[in-house]
Amino acid sequence: MKSIIKNLVIAVLIFTGVNMYAQSNRDLDNFRQPDQRGINDFEAVKDNSTSNFDGVHVRIGGSSTLQFQALDNENSGTVPLQEIGSNFNLATANLDLDVALYDGVRMHLRTYLSSRHHHEPYVKGGYFQIDKLDFIKEGFASDLMDHMRIKIGHMENNYGDAHFRRSDNSMSLYNPFVGNLIMDSFTTEVGAEVYYFRGPWFGMLGFSNGKLNQSVKESNGTTGGAAFLAKLGYDKQINEDFRFRLTGSLYNTGYAPSVYLYTADRAGARYYNVMQAEGASGDNFRASRFDPGFKNKITAIMFNPFLKYGGLEFFGTVELTNGQALGETDRRNTQQYAGELLYRFGNSENFYIGTRYNTVNAELASGDDVSINRFNVGGGWFMTKNILMKAEYVTQNYNDYPTGDLLEDGKFNGFVLEAAISF
Repeated sequence: MKSIIKNLVIAVLIFTGVNMYAQSNRDLDNFRQPDQRGINDFEAVKDNSTSNFDGVHVRIGGSSTLQFQALDNENSGTVPLQEIGSNFNLATANLDLDVALYDGVRMHLRTYLSSRHHHEPYVKGGYFQIDKLDFIKEGFASDLMDHMRIKIGHMENNYGDAHFRRSDNSMSLYNPFVGNLIMDSFTTEVGAEVYYFRGPWFGMLGFSNGKLNQSVKESNGTTGGAAFLAKLGYDKQINEDFRFRLTGSLYNTGYAPSVYLYTADRAGARYYNVMQAEGASGDNFRASRFDPGFKNKITAIMFNPFLKYGGLEFFGTVELTNGQALGETDRRNTQQYAGELLYRFGNSENFYIGTRYNTVNAELASGDDVSINRFNVGGGWFMTKNILMKAEYVTQNYNDYPTGDLLEDGKFNGFVLEAAISF
């Protein structure tokens, strides 16, 4: 109890001090808004024509999410499943610090205050974003920096566009549904990304050390490898009603001690305790997702089309991956396809209804070819720009898993309600 009180007092003092120092204006330059205004934004806008910078500015933000889950699960019965009922899940929370350090230079830091896998606070990651080089000399390389951006940190890699619409622990306001994709491509690695924007076109090249857990310890005679990232995109508001965006992304490692592209989310999946063996110790916090098991070498390519005409929008994902784990001699292939169709309406598009279909086809290390299909249908209501209420029906089916596998003839379905707050 003394420890809890001590930590609470420290937190109050920190927040009080920062709030006294922070400016009243919460809008930062080249920044994705963490509320309804950030919906359908991807990379933060690039605009050096104006500046809000007037000294160091600390923006304190955060998010909180709570679900009520009413799901049923079943399988062949060869391996009994943990029975689940209807109730609330653990509430999750994030703390965000965004700091304008200099004109054109800002820092982002996200801390998970409470998550499914870690009940205690821990840092997710952060980065520096450089849109101007005025800290070297006013106007230095301004013609170049009007089009260029540099990001450096232990940060979320910009592979694909799906990660811009996923739930990041309690930051679920950008996600029109409750769960993320079945094969959830998300990782935080130490690296750097360089962007170039020219009209509706943009490109990105990046490198990281390919590691989720940072360490100088050697494995197989090396401390690690490297990952190469690339992205090319076109994003244009064709007219007042129609916007079109299309991107292609690459993530590739020659060798890494352990690739975490599909297992880096320590916050856990949104559908709690589904497809977990009866009597199993602990919480299979990534259940409902799929990991192809590419642990040492991986090549992943993702294409994402996005179209919005009036209130009607479509977002798609085509992901093709191949790789292998240590000890495997041949590469295996996995494909993921997903499509979201939404209709947003109301005076400020504060209501929406929509559906998503997501399927994964994969060859397991055992040689079995399996598939997983998920269907969502639901809707949402932005009560304010910071508060979103969601409701959905979800069904997920596991196909062609071998006899005796936990997921043989597996299935879960039911309803989930979610309340999301972000500021």
